Amino acid sequence: MHPNRPSRTAQMRGRGPGGRGPGGRGRGRGRGRQFEPVPTTTEELRAWFAGNVHDDWFIEPVSISFDRDEIVVTGALAAPKTEDGDAVAAAKARIEGFRENSRDDRIGIAARAEAKFERKVSWAVACGEAQEAYTMASVPVMTRLHMEERRTLDTLIDAGIARSRSEALAWSVQLVADNEAQWIGKLRSAMTEVEELRDQGPDSRS
Repeated sequence: MHPNRPSRTAQMRGRGPGGRGPGGRGRGRGRGRQFEPVPTTTEELRAWFAGNVHDDWFIEPVSISFDRDEIVVTGALAAPKTEDGDAVAAAKARIEGFRENSRDDRIGIAARAEAKFERKVSWAVACGEAQEAYTMASVPVMTRLHMEERRTLDTLIDAGIARSRSEALAWSVQLVADNEAQWIGKLRSAMTEVEELRDQGPDSRS
């Protein structure tokens, strides 16, 4: 590192409120957002990983899902040929073998992607009926809850549905995602349109 050049951590700490640059301008969005990574799209990520993942790894192009914290890369392995054996056990063995044999290359690809897109990279592999996620990010989310909200979480704990408030909160978020998927999808589409319009103008914006 150049002796007079601030580190990436120092640059991020030097951002203004909401994870923004000097003067409070930048990619911060919404309340409580500390840092926004570089903008990207599924198409850009799919193309980048297609150029970096070895052609002989998977039988089809990788699928990509991402948010502001993580990129999940999922690839499909060819199903092993079995006769009377357990097909699922054979598939799991192939997944584990791929994990070990590709470890160093995957670490290198992930490091380059994390530097470029400012997100953690996780890998998942499918083979026949088996699927395994190698590394998945668990991102802490800080929040403040009033008594009635805390009681709701504690009820889930007392009922044995969750072991802690954090697990109860994660369960609640998943419940909303499962039951309000259509509404959330519409909300995401609307937010994407707003962002595109904001990025387009007006031309007189300084």
